[in-house]
Amino acid sequence: MNPRPKLRSPPPSSVIIPPASPPKSLINKMRRKFTRSTLTLATTLFSILALYAFFNTFIFSDPPNNVGSVSFSRNYNTQNLKSVKVYMYDLPRKFTYGVIESYALARGGEKQSDDSLLKYPGNQHSAEWYLFSDLNRPSLERVGSAVTRVMDPEEADLFYVPFFSSLSLVANPIRSNNAVVAPVKRPTYSDEETQESLIEWLEKQEYWKRNNGWDHVFICQDPNALYKVVDKVKNGVLLVSDFGRLARNQASLVKDVILPYSHRINTYTGDIGVDNRNSLLFFMGNRYRKEGGKIRDLLFQLLEKEEDVIIKHGAQSRESRREARKGMHTSKFCLHPAGDTPSACRLFDAIVSLCVPVIISDHIELPFEDVVDYRKIAIFVDSNTAVKPGFLVKKLRKVSMERVLEYQRELKKVKHYYEYEDPDGTVKEIWRQVSLKLPLVRLMINRDKRLVKRELPEPDCSCLCSNETGILTTL
Repeated sequence: MNPRPKLRSPPPSSVIIPPASPPKSLINKMRRKFTRSTLTLATTLFSILALYAFFNTFIFSDPPNNVGSVSFSRNYNTQNLKSVKVYMYDLPRKFTYGVIESYALARGGEKQSDDSLLKYPGNQHSAEWYLFSDLNRPSLERVGSAVTRVMDPEEADLFYVPFFSSLSLVANPIRSNNAVVAPVKRPTYSDEETQESLIEWLEKQEYWKRNNGWDHVFICQDPNALYKVVDKVKNGVLLVSDFGRLARNQASLVKDVILPYSHRINTYTGDIGVDNRNSLLFFMGNRYRKEGGKIRDLLFQLLEKEEDVIIKHGAQSRESRREARKGMHTSKFCLHPAGDTPSACRLFDAIVSLCVPVIISDHIELPFEDVVDYRKIAIFVDSNTAVKPGFLVKKLRKVSMERVLEYQRELKKVKHYYEYEDPDGTVKEIWRQVSLKLPLVRLMINRDKRLVKRELPEPDCSCLCSNETGILTTL
């Protein structure tokens, strides 16, 4: 029997040895290296895309509407932004041109058969005329406006009620002060009756009833305008100069828009500088006011003997305006104390005069604060501090000339916001502010439809307070 043949081992060179598995630490190291490489590549690509988007949006494109900064060009392009559609009511004539006519008749004017011959009397509350005129302009002349006028109310986002409420307030006939000459009999005009008549007309309108007035816009720039019916229009967007005579359940910064008064003195056309501004501080106005303006008399007592301060008592007149223009154009600082209400046209006279406003009004609200930083253009002093003997003048004398020039530079940048006749000025900015209210208007419309109406122990702020839902939902 042959023995089993022995297997011979292959020579060393021919032995096939399977490769050993790499250690786990090496595998993990390679994985981490691959992951880091991948992340680095992704981050690089993301950065490139982000830079492209930034340059394409902000560097090489037209600047957007000037929201949040006064550094954007005044000629901002809003063609690519969606305009808010506004329907302006075609009110009966007595609420618009009829008010102008009544004002003129009370002052010796004649009846006009052609409304185009009627001239709105220039005064500090003329915003109502400028907004009305702007919406009556052809659409091609309103390029860049945040709102577009539509002629079909079904297309409208908001409804503008162009009642000349501030002019109506002062349209009553003037009584003659001359006892010898018999007063001329003129037609009697009643602002209260006109206000109530407006509400009667509105309450018959389908679109007023549809959303309880939330989507309606009213202008009541004079502090007393619409005072008789303000509770009936308080749901709407109110265009006001301040909240001095409005209750907290009637108006708020959340739903309403603060307007600047129309300045009554000519704009300063010179350059910045202090060489021709020899007076330290200037004020001209009524010395004696009601409760909120009692500080004026105290300031007169403190300041009227200061050698480089001009402080004068004066009522509105052509001569007073000439003196005010001269004083504001030749002073470094212009005093703005509270009057019967927290604000007045004097502040805006100072701004267009490049005269640094010194605001002493503890409850003042200011227009366009999302684009204008008033700390850069004005000095604020609280009332209690301002009436300390010697404080105000001492503080102003410490302000360096370079700091005054900085204030003037900022005033020059923003003064177009207070020019109603500037195509890129006040009117365009007011409409932008109104357009920003639309999301809130829609919120309040939807909210109003689900709430239970109930008596509250405190006034409902109409914007922030919760309420009980009135909707019964079934699944």
